[in-house]
Amino acid sequence: MLDINLIRNNPQWVQTQLAKRGCEVNFDTVLTLDNTRRNLIQHNEARRQKRNENSAMIAKLKKEGKDATKQIAEMKAIGDKIANSDLELTKINDKIFEILSALPNIPLPEVVAGGKENNRVVTTFGKKPALDFKWQDHVSLATNLGLIDYERGAKLSGAKTWVYTGAGAMLEWALLNYFIDFHIANGYKFIMPPHLLNWESGYAAGQFPKFVEDVFVTDFNKDPKKSKFLLPTAETALLNLHRDEIVNNTQLPIKYFSYTPCYRKEAGSYRTDERGMIRGYQFNKVEMFVYCLPEQSPTFFEELLRNAQKLLEGLGLHFQTTALAAGDCSASMAKTYDIEVFIPSMKGYKEVSSVSNATDYQARRANIRTKDADGKTILLHTLNGSGLATSRLIPAILEQNQNADGSVNIPVALHKYMHGITVLKKK
Repeated sequence: MLDINLIRNNPQWVQTQLAKRGCEVNFDTVLTLDNTRRNLIQHNEARRQKRNENSAMIAKLKKEGKDATKQIAEMKAIGDKIANSDLELTKINDKIFEILSALPNIPLPEVVAGGKENNRVVTTFGKKPALDFKWQDHVSLATNLGLIDYERGAKLSGAKTWVYTGAGAMLEWALLNYFIDFHIANGYKFIMPPHLLNWESGYAAGQFPKFVEDVFVTDFNKDPKKSKFLLPTAETALLNLHRDEIVNNTQLPIKYFSYTPCYRKEAGSYRTDERGMIRGYQFNKVEMFVYCLPEQSPTFFEELLRNAQKLLEGLGLHFQTTALAAGDCSASMAKTYDIEVFIPSMKGYKEVSSVSNATDYQARRANIRTKDADGKTILLHTLNGSGLATSRLIPAILEQNQNADGSVNIPVALHKYMHGITVLKKK
């Protein structure tokens, strides 16, 4: 959520920054409401002071045995005006809250304007594999090697689902263990949160109310605010661990990571080249999350980015890192870099990690604060990054590491988790 003070003091600047996202806003309504609200607060403060004076006068008159009927009537009239103004204030505050809740975050200065067309590749690792034989796509490889059962996945749950079997399940679990060991070694605290979250959690992360249709609601309550939803990413849970808290600054930075399945509706149809595991309703992901002081967030953005890159480098996969333009960043994020792995059958790259700085946007929604060196209460900055998601890594591993005989070499970094299996072969 954006700061109303920022909009009040410099609305044109905020409009210009949001325009980088392609977001055209007019603040006339919210500024009018804000001005009305401040006037009501000022008038009510004067009324409360007058009521207190009347109360003191009534006590004095009664003590002296004098008639206080007039003062009592005046105090009641003042009380009625205060009550009516408070009701009006509640309505105005709700309306301002509704408007501010729908606004996206302000992009950081270094983030370029525009949409996907202005994304730019900033680094690459490795080279595209030179497959000088008749190669297979990941769906054929996974099926022929008995790693993934797509048909039974569809039987159990419908389209965009799958079942890991045998060595496929071991490969998935090896990736997760590889990620977990890496983050523990780097000093991140392991968190395993609940998968069912409440409305407040979705709101704080910036997913609600705008993106409520993108998640799976579990109890079918007509009022979403009384329902629970399956987390679309562990980021949502990790942010809310410290919701409505004043964090002791001696604890900062706080660095968490979490393993969870992620559940997303993935609304709409997908392209034919996105079959298999590329896009699904459920996938596994390890997520990194950092709470820090505002001046520290650029440093931790780079740390999260390097962590994700090192994991992919350790797997020996060819990938690229892309700086997203403002219009391609999610609504809550002020800056995002995507890490995209190369998948030969798609003749392109697919995101396996997204590293983002939310600045104070989520912390304001979640009311997460700390005390600065002068004892002043300030909002924290929050950052997150996938470290990593698996459902596109397995297709990349299968396709980039395949051999002419249909077998697949398992990355060396995963050998210790594979119980002696170093090459996936058809049985």
